Amino acid sequence: MKKILKFIAGLPYKFFLWAFIICGIVCILALRHNNQQMIKLRDAVYTADKNNGDVNTALNNLRRYVYSHMNTDLSSGNNNIKPPIQLKYTYQRLIDSEQSQLQAANSQIYTDAQNYCQSINHAYYGTTRVPCVQAYVSSHGVDTTLAPVPTGLYEFDFVSPSWSPDLAGWSLALSIVFFMAFIVRYSFYKLANKK
Repeated sequence: MKKILKFIAGLPYKFFLWAFIICGIVCILALRHNNQQMIKLRDAVYTADKNNGDVNTALNNLRRYVYSHMNTDLSSGNNNIKPPIQLKYTYQRLIDSEQSQLQAANSQIYTDAQNYCQSINHAYYGTTRVPCVQAYVSSHGVDTTLAPVPTGLYEFDFVSPSWSPDLAGWSLALSIVFFMAFIVRYSFYKLANKK
């Protein structure tokens, strides 16, 4: 500890001030770059969603980047109304798929009702045929309400770390160290000039 203090005392305090300023600028630029890269990856997710591309790969790339870099937070937090990533085209495809399954099931029920009623009443037309089909459909019908789509299929929320071992993180750590060294060295300088 004594050697470190002697080394700090031997350097001019302006050295630490300039080192702090340079590391701070590098940190700000690196944080900005991290955020811009996150925006590019997020846009790639939206593009893959819109074009029905490989959304999972795009999401995994975004997730890995956000989890390993500072200033890339995509969490909804307490103040946001909706999660930051909502895949509206994926959601629409899920709804369309559910609707087509309901329509196919209801179509099959009507076909089954016609076959059943024809087997009971051999006349193709008749006053008993329509009530028979209606009774069969009401007793065997499929619920026409859509089941809610699980939000985990189209909404995503990623949280970035407070500190990461990348250029932004290391330059932040160095700027803190240089600022503290500047304070110590400047204090030594002021104490030496008081005498």
